[in-house]
Amino acid sequence: MPRRPALRGAMCYKTRPSAVRARPAPVLSWLRSKLSRPLLQGLSLPSEHPPALFGAALCALVPVQGRLDSGTVEVVEITFVITFMVISLALHEAAHAWVAWKCGDPTAKDLGRITLNPIASIDPFLTIILPGAMMLMGMTPFGGAKPVPVSYHRLRNPLRDMMLVALAGPVTNFLLAILFLLALKAAYTFGDYRPRDLMFSVLQMSVYANLMLTVFNLLPIPPLDGSRVMAWLLPAGIRETYVGLERFGMLLVIGVVVALRQVPGLGNLLSDGALQLFNAIDFLTGGLW
Repeated sequence: MPRRPALRGAMCYKTRPSAVRARPAPVLSWLRSKLSRPLLQGLSLPSEHPPALFGAALCALVPVQGRLDSGTVEVVEITFVITFMVISLALHEAAHAWVAWKCGDPTAKDLGRITLNPIASIDPFLTIILPGAMMLMGMTPFGGAKPVPVSYHRLRNPLRDMMLVALAGPVTNFLLAILFLLALKAAYTFGDYRPRDLMFSVLQMSVYANLMLTVFNLLPIPPLDGSRVMAWLLPAGIRETYVGLERFGMLLVIGVVVALRQVPGLGNLLSDGALQLFNAIDFLTGGLW
């Protein structure tokens, strides 16, 4: 069952003194006052927005790539891929929060989780340490973000709405994969970047990571998003037992990850699913430009 956040924590979040933050420029203050929609309230503007700075740094590094040794290029590549993964995971969680709010539960909205700022969704181990270590070991990166709290009984149609909230995350990763692929094709066609270039490699890995997140999260294993869809589809007599498996959620997820790595042919199911999705979005974006 979705966990209930402590109201005391929510109140502390909303009443935190603003004096601890650097005072923004008058133009930034004016722009923020005009961003009334909740999705934009947490969005920092480019001068202070980490993802925008990383994107700008990626563009600036491309011309000097030839002067860097291979070890430095690898570290820079891993840094940027992890950064884009963190942004993708943050948007995944923000999508959960936004759909939950639209379905009647403002819990996550009140906690400031409907935001484009990835810091709100960072879990130090799941978001940074684990995927970074896996990439350094040559493994397919795997990670997660801080879960969004959803109050089941505050939703207007709890069973159906939990399914919609769950689907919002994988759909967001699928759309992000399309966005990264469009950027990759534009860099190849108009920017003359090639597979050995830093920008091409980072965008390519970002496409793959988002497709893997889409497929993995749709697995019907509690507490993954696919389990909410399965719970909605199952008959009432089986649903309660199935949902009860969520208490062993972390063990189940770890077991699946180990099985995907150790059981011959099982890991191919995930990569084959990502490949089929890639073929689909490659077709949707016009194939080779």
